[in-house]
Amino acid sequence: MSEDVFAALEELQQQSPEAVLERLIETLTAQKNYHRLFDALLMKKKQSMGLELLQPTSFDYVPEEQKKEFELAYIEAAREVGSLFLVEKLYADAWLYFQTIQEPDLVAAALDKINPRTIPEGKSEELIQVCVYEGANPEKGFEIMLQVNGICNTITVFDQMNAQFNPERRQKIARLLVDQLYGDLVQSLQYQVQQKLPMAPPADNLRELMAGRDWMFEGGSYHIDVSHLNSVVRFARLLSDDDPSMPKVIELCEYGSRLDQQFQYPGESPFEDFYPAHLNFFKALVGNENDRSLGVAYFEKKLELEPDDEDKQMIAYVLIDLLTRVNQNDRAIELAETYLSQFEDPNTFSFTDLCRKTDHLEVLQKVARGKGDLVTFAGALLDAQSQTQTQES
Repeated sequence: MSEDVFAALEELQQQSPEAVLERLIETLTAQKNYHRLFDALLMKKKQSMGLELLQPTSFDYVPEEQKKEFELAYIEAAREVGSLFLVEKLYADAWLYFQTIQEPDLVAAALDKINPRTIPEGKSEELIQVCVYEGANPEKGFEIMLQVNGICNTITVFDQMNAQFNPERRQKIARLLVDQLYGDLVQSLQYQVQQKLPMAPPADNLRELMAGRDWMFEGGSYHIDVSHLNSVVRFARLLSDDDPSMPKVIELCEYGSRLDQQFQYPGESPFEDFYPAHLNFFKALVGNENDRSLGVAYFEKKLELEPDDEDKQMIAYVLIDLLTRVNQNDRAIELAETYLSQFEDPNTFSFTDLCRKTDHLEVLQKVARGKGDLVTFAGALLDAQSQTQTQES
C-alpha cells in the first residue's frame, strides 16, 4: 500500500476524526478491500457513538443502552459489504455477511442465476462449498456438482445430506437427479437402437425405446450404472405426487424391472423386490383408481404376511405414507395406532403430527390416555375443542 495514504490520514487527523474515517472508507472501497471496509464502517459508527475504535466489530465494550443502535449499524454495514461482494461475484464472501445477519435470499437469488456450464475453471468447488455445505443454495450446488463431478458423486453427497434439507428442497434435488439419469438412459438406448436398427423411427422416451425390443436386455445387458438407477428410484419417493418428473420415474422402474435379476438389487422392506414394489408405489400415487387399489393392496399384503415385528413397522411406515398421499386417512390412522403410535421423530415419522394433520385428535387422546401421557392428552383435548369452536363459528 502506498505510503501516501498513511500520510494523507495523518494530515486529515489535524482536521477531524470524521475526515480520517471518510478517507479510510473511500480508499478501502476503491481498493475493493471489502472485508476491511466492513471494519472501517463500524469504526465510523463507534466514533460517532464515542466508543473505543480498535475493535470496531466487537460488541464487548458497547454499553448495554447503545447495543441496539450499534446492532442496527452492524446489520447495515454487513448488508452493504455483502452486496459489494455480490457485484464482484464473490459469493462465499457475500454469504459470510448475509448469513451472519440472517438475510440469505439475495445470495441465493444471485447463485440461482449461475449457469453450471460456464463456471470458470477452479471456481466450481468453491461454489459447491457455499451452495451445498454452507446452505446458501443447495439446489444450485447439486446442479453444479452434477455438471462438474458427475452423477455418482452427486448421488453419494445427496444420500449423506438429504435429511438436512426441507421437503421442498429434497424434492427439487431428487427431480434434478431423476431428470439427469432419465436423459442419460434415453441417450444410451437411442444409441443402441440406432446401431441395430438404423431406419427405426426416432423416440425420446424409455417406454417407446423399449417397446418390443427384448433383445436390449439379452445376456444381462444394461445401459446405465445400475447402482445409480437404484439410488435415483429410491430418491424419487421424495417427489410430490404431482411432480412433472413422476412419469419418468415410472418408466425408470419399468426399465429396472426388465433388467437381469442380478442387477435388480433388493431394497429395505417393503422394497425387497425393488422395481416392482416401486412401480406399485408410484402408480398408486399417480395412476387411476385401479392402480391405487392395486398399489395399496400390494403393501397391505406385505404387511399381513411379514412375521418380523421390526419389518412390520417399516412396511407400516411406507403404507401409511402412501395412504395419506392418496387421501385414505382413516386407514392410515388405524395402522399408525397399531404399529407406530410410539414414534415421535420430526425427521421421519410423528404419530402426533399425523393425528393433527388428518384431524384425528380423538385417536391421539385415546393413545395418550393408554400411555398415561397427561401432557399430550391435554394438548389433544384442548386442540380438538378449539377446532370444534372454530368450525362452529
